[in-house]
Amino acid sequence: MKALVTGGAGFIGSHIVEGLVGRGWRVVVVDNLSSGERENIPPGAEFRQLDITTNQLIPLLKREKSDVVFHLAAHTSVTNSMRNPVSDAQANIIGGLNLIQGCMECGTRKVIYASSGGAVYGESLSIPVDEGHSINPYSAYGISKYTVESYLRMFSAQGELGHTVLRLPNVYGPRQKPTGEAGVVAIFAYKMLRREQPVIFGDGTKTRDYVYVSDIVQGALAAAERGDGAVYNLGTGRETSDREVFDAVALAAGFKEPPVYEEVRPGEIYRTALDASRAREGLGWEATVTFEEGVARTVEYLKNRL
Repeated sequence: MKALVTGGAGFIGSHIVEGLVGRGWRVVVVDNLSSGERENIPPGAEFRQLDITTNQLIPLLKREKSDVVFHLAAHTSVTNSMRNPVSDAQANIIGGLNLIQGCMECGTRKVIYASSGGAVYGESLSIPVDEGHSINPYSAYGISKYTVESYLRMFSAQGELGHTVLRLPNVYGPRQKPTGEAGVVAIFAYKMLRREQPVIFGDGTKTRDYVYVSDIVQGALAAAERGDGAVYNLGTGRETSDREVFDAVALAAGFKEPPVYEEVRPGEIYRTALDASRAREGLGWEATVTFEEGVARTVEYLKNRL
């Protein structure tokens, strides 16, 4: 079997590439390296440096003729999407549609799309959130992610392209960049190990659902063979507050200082956790790594890197 992974030099994408190679797949990575790192790509995978918004993508897809495409390439900053929604739409919507068109033209069997479990639902009416929850994005990023879901659903209904949508929680683990706004576990760990002061945006009670990256890989690999035409949350169903994240990382990193608080950033929701019941039934998936163990692994990885 042959797979193509967009964003395969990035944090989550490179772990999925590693999982596919380990299962004997032939894997092609497409990444423009705007945020990914070439060193993240494991041995055994082929690399094509390319931006998915360009007219070079469709000819590449036709040459490679992959059975399954894992689509992870995206702009992921909620804050930047609010500052520049046009740029966000260009990368996420136009790039996604360009990929979909190419997959249909070259006979790809299936696209597995990494969407956002927090951004597309908006503020949760009930927790944990299931896939039947209303769609109410609070950010341009959430709108762009759901728009590509809608395109996939439309073309799938016409019988032109198989797909599975994975709505992801806050994913964390090795290779996540400890800079920018995303990846709070890595950001906190990096600063604490350097004895710098992390910042909590808000009062510390804002919650997210955290899943370790190896569990996300298992969900993506299961979707390669199952779950056609379906949408799945991948989550624990458990809310973890910003203060709980701070305390867990501080314990693993040996950091003794209290947190500093600043204003909440535009576009961020207050609470979320994802109900993964459908994924357990349809994909045979559930998260297995506890938050404490995942944080310890992440801190150890960064400690070795530093």
